[in-house]
Amino acid sequence: MSDITSQSFPYPDRRQPSANGPEPFVERRQFGNSHSHLSPGARELGTAIDRYKLEHRRRFVTYEEIYEIILKLGYTKPEAMAQKQA
Repeated sequence: MSDITSQSFPYPDRRQPSANGPEPFVERRQFGNSHSHLSPGARELGTAIDRYKLEHRRRFVTYEEIYEIILKLGYTKPEAMAQKQA
């Protein structure tokens, strides 16, 4: 069995930062890198998601985690909508 780490690949290994790669090393993200194009409410949510991901060391979040973040921001379903769906 050959040692895969010693093989030469025809493509760059993007798992490790390269000494001659672009600086600074930019990590791929689930969502965009900027919130500047968002409305104030969406910017608040995006910032809260980014903060959650940093605090919990998560690169990607689930729908359940996003729902938890939304609730922590204080958002609730309006009564009129809750009654229509009941």
